[in-house]
Amino acid sequence: MEKIDFKKKLKELYQPTHKDFSVVTVPNMLFAMIDGEGAPEGTNFAKSVPWLYSAVYTIKFAAKKKMGRDFVVAPLEGLWWADDMDDFIKGNRDKWKWRLMIVLPEWADEEMFEEGVAKGMKKLGERPKSLRMEMFEEGLSVQIMHKGPFSEEGPVIARMHKEFIPQNGFVENGFHHEIYLNDARRTAPEKLKTVLRQPVKHSSNT
Repeated sequence: MEKIDFKKKLKELYQPTHKDFSVVTVPNMLFAMIDGEGAPEGTNFAKSVPWLYSAVYTIKFAAKKKMGRDFVVAPLEGLWWADDMDDFIKGNRDKWKWRLMIVLPEWADEEMFEEGVAKGMKKLGERPKSLRMEMFEEGLSVQIMHKGPFSEEGPVIARMHKEFIPQNGFVENGFHHEIYLNDARRTAPEKLKTVLRQPVKHSSNT
């Protein structure tokens, strides 16, 4: 039975080098996703993550049983922003907004997704309104692998936005994107690996 592993299939997107920034084109992909706001250590965030995994794992098991298909559950991803970006830059975390996502095989369908949601409701309660399955395309993006604690991402993100992006003729074109390759609850901070990504467009197109 073929087993899709997105980290291997899309190595360019999920395993970039940590030595320098790279420019990639992110295709249109299918995701399970959920929106929320508040600090990542807050209750809204903590409640949202299990909903995603409930849906995704149900799809995985159903596909294996009914379709003879299988996939490795992909890493958790997050888009981050704020209505006032000063709140994001200054770290006013309670005002942060986010979209959590896990990529799915393109053959996953709505029926399988709803089975996962129904299973989650038995354990997690009322379904979040924003929980859904949706296509998402970022296109041209700049990214880098960050190794170490989340608290040390700041200087890397600053170099991306203040140096690499403008020096290479780009401007920002979407939300700050992070891909969490480890489980932060079980991994020492210094061993964490996080893909930092920023969608861009050529400044000549603005």
